[in-house]
Amino acid sequence: MQEPQGGQHFIIASGRGADRAVAARFNAYHYNQSLTIRRAIGTSTSGQRPVATGPRTDRKARRFMKIVLFGRGGQVGRELEPVLRALGRLIACGRDEADLEQPDTVRDLIRREAPDIVINAAAYTAVDRAESEPERARQINAHTVGIMAGEMARLGGWLVHYSTDYVFDGTKSGSYVETDPTGPLSVYGNTKLAGEQAIMASGCRHLIFRTSWVYATHGSNFVRTMLRLLQEREELSVVDDQVGAPTAAARIAAVTAAAVGRLAGNEQELPPSGVYHLTAGSATSWHGLAEFIAATARAEGLPLRVAPNSIRPIPSSAWPQAAKRPANSRLDTAKLRKTLGVPLPPWQEDARQIVAALIQSGRGD
Repeated sequence: MQEPQGGQHFIIASGRGADRAVAARFNAYHYNQSLTIRRAIGTSTSGQRPVATGPRTDRKARRFMKIVLFGRGGQVGRELEPVLRALGRLIACGRDEADLEQPDTVRDLIRREAPDIVINAAAYTAVDRAESEPERARQINAHTVGIMAGEMARLGGWLVHYSTDYVFDGTKSGSYVETDPTGPLSVYGNTKLAGEQAIMASGCRHLIFRTSWVYATHGSNFVRTMLRLLQEREELSVVDDQVGAPTAAARIAAVTAAAVGRLAGNEQELPPSGVYHLTAGSATSWHGLAEFIAATARAEGLPLRVAPNSIRPIPSSAWPQAAKRPANSRLDTAKLRKTLGVPLPPWQEDARQIVAALIQSGRGD
């Protein structure tokens, strides 16, 4: 079950199916962004990238890098596929090729392909449903992830994995750093934390990217849903006491491409294995994001039914949900920025691009 990186809806409705045309358009924009990032850190931007052969700590003997991507159909996976193809031989897998609910399919694929790098963009992300399906969520987010990690430890390769702000309880007053104590409030958060722990226990070389409030031009997410509701309703109520950084899936993909370039065995120092926080800069509330989407839509000339000042802020208590969310989802990204030297601009930059792209394509819903 490789669902989009969603599950954070605080309004009634779910997004419609993906629009391939607008997704391709925004993919192209962020592919260019990823080239800029990779050039900035001295990584090749054309052709396939060589990596060490034999013992994979030997960087003298080289061959083309082989990458396996799990979760190609999700929000992050769809953005990753085009940027990863420039870095080596890519085997992009959906549920038909490897189902995380059937761990043998994952194990068999890794053993058959013997990749240098596995990138896991697959996850169970239905946050509320996980409360009634804890074993299913744990199988996908933890048990099978542990199997991936064990296989990559055996091969001596790398595992790149995505985690979440939901591993924290949200009670800290400032931004969370990677070493802060965790304390998930939900089944989803617990299973994602268990996945992190399984990776670290395996001994494999790994990069775990914790991110937050993921959205894209495709799939079911807050931005697409809000654009539709702004055109359908005269008033909206949106939660205002949860704060985090809306992060574009394409930005995550661009930074991942920069990291993969580092893992490709060039002369630059490899990033240390560990957890890294990967989000856009700055932060807002869900209500603040909704107001931003509305303002951007108006600037783009999209007729909205909702009037200015008709998006009402409400507390989380007024919108009961099965899973409790952290009030503070802010993640400090200093470690990632220092290690990779990648730009993580304010969240408004990518959000504005995506809203404009959706509207200009005629799919502002």
